[in-house]
Amino acid sequence: MSKKSPITRGSAPRPALSRRHAITAMAGMPLVVAEPAAAKDAIAKLIKHSEESNAALMRGDAETYRSMIAITDDFTLMSPFGGPPSHGSQYTSEKWDRMGRFFKNGTHKQEVVQSYGSADMVVLAMIERDHVEVGGLPAQEWALRVTLVYRREGAQWHLVHRHADPLAHGISLQQSAALARGPGMKE
Repeated sequence: MSKKSPITRGSAPRPALSRRHAITAMAGMPLVVAEPAAAKDAIAKLIKHSEESNAALMRGDAETYRSMIAITDDFTLMSPFGGPPSHGSQYTSEKWDRMGRFFKNGTHKQEVVQSYGSADMVVLAMIERDHVEVGGLPAQEWALRVTLVYRREGAQWHLVHRHADPLAHGISLQQSAALARGPGMKE
């Protein structure tokens, strides 16, 4: 007797699930319910909160930034300068102090490109436009493409990921290839 595969054309249709079996199957599925109005409200608040906290950081006020933005131990930062990502557990008081000295006399504006929200997560895709002294360089414009991911823990939103790159103005394929190769590497 030959056995037919369940996906073979012409095989007998599977019987419909009974209501009891369907309910049992659904009970094992994760249930995410996000009230659209609540998600919209959270997104609006996080956009404003991100703008205010980043404006403080661009002025060199890392203390205000820290008081406004809670990062998690599993936070990842992919900085606009490249290199390996840093993690929340690496952010000591000394590192925050250095960060406050790294940025000076800056202004901050942001343009929201897209936002996504659910009951426990918000993603903001933005262009940040700063005029700031960075790392001892004279003040200049810094346009960064930024993605922020926030996760709700209880009643508080925590920043779990930030990715920023200085490519808001676009670069050529050749420039991109050179960056991808890394310093000191020939074509």
